[in-house]
Amino acid sequence: MIRHIVMFTLLEEANGKTKKENLAEAVEKAKALKDKVPSLRNYSVVTNYEKADRTNYDIALVCDFDDMNGLDEYQNHPDHKAFGAFLKNIRDGRACIDFEI
Repeated sequence: MIRHIVMFTLLEEANGKTKKENLAEAVEKAKALKDKVPSLRNYSVVTNYEKADRTNYDIALVCDFDDMNGLDEYQNHPDHKAFGAFLKNIRDGRACIDFEI
């Protein structure tokens, strides 16, 4: 099984919205992916705890797939690509890791 973890920091303002507004929209869009990508086995969308260090990432997606082919299917899925295009305009940073579990 492959676990894909991706984390983002968001800009303070983007697309005419605050970080908080964009974060809420990002969470909504990310959660919608769960039922759209058949290769996705387990999926969590989490945000940084409000009392945690402000230098932490703002949002993370934790995704499990049977294999790298499943991950590739996810990354090339049109709904995932649309989510990525949305994030591109509001993110400040990104970190990712893929590993076998």
